[in-house]
Amino acid sequence: QVQLVESGGGLVQAGTSLRLSCAASGRTFSSYTMGWFRQAPGKEREFVAGITWSGGTTYYADSVKGRFTISRDNAKNTVYLQMNSLKLEDTAVYLCAASRYNNRVPVATLSYDYWGQGTQVTVSS
Repeated sequence: QVQLVESGGGLVQAGTSLRLSCAASGRTFSSYTMGWFRQAPGKEREFVAGITWSGGTTYYADSVKGRFTISRDNAKNTVYLQMNSLKLEDTAVYLCAASRYNNRVPVATLSYDYWGQGTQVTVSS
């Protein structure tokens, strides 16, 4: 089992930045690919960014490419999502997830085995 707890969400203005954190406990964090997803009201959960176990490969949704950066610190069992130039459409609950496919970055929710509860990000004009 892997337990995931997100933090860092909040209410921010468009154009500003926010950094989300996801702290993991339980089984070996470093053996998992980690992903960030988001879900807005009335919409399906969508992939945002992912990073392989070593940090050597990252992958981003087109909607956030160039604005968001995913990173991880295996010594701290934590994965981060730095979000810059936030837009109104970035408003959602952000969830981190762990995937056993540790040498690639899956985008499908079914490929992730463990999920956090999520943290709310609200971007205002």
